[in-house]
Amino acid sequence: MSAFAPYFQIIVIIVSFALVAAILLQSKGAGLGGLFGGEQGSLYKTRRGAEKYLFNATIGISVVFFVFVLLTFVAVG
Repeated sequence: MSAFAPYFQIIVIIVSFALVAAILLQSKGAGLGGLFGGEQGSLYKTRRGAEKYLFNATIGISVVFFVFVLLTFVAVG
């Protein structure tokens, strides 16, 4: 077991909370109407401004999460 393993685990927990928050902030405007056909024609929507930044930040956070999970497995194993 590596000396960095506890640090990696703490970082994974913090990044996972950030990832959950980013995903929940994205889905705030999406109601259940689209699930049942209430929002027809809105399958593709151009992201602009803060929505685009949040989308790109979510991708970045998910990549960081994946990297630290792999580092944690390498450090523990």
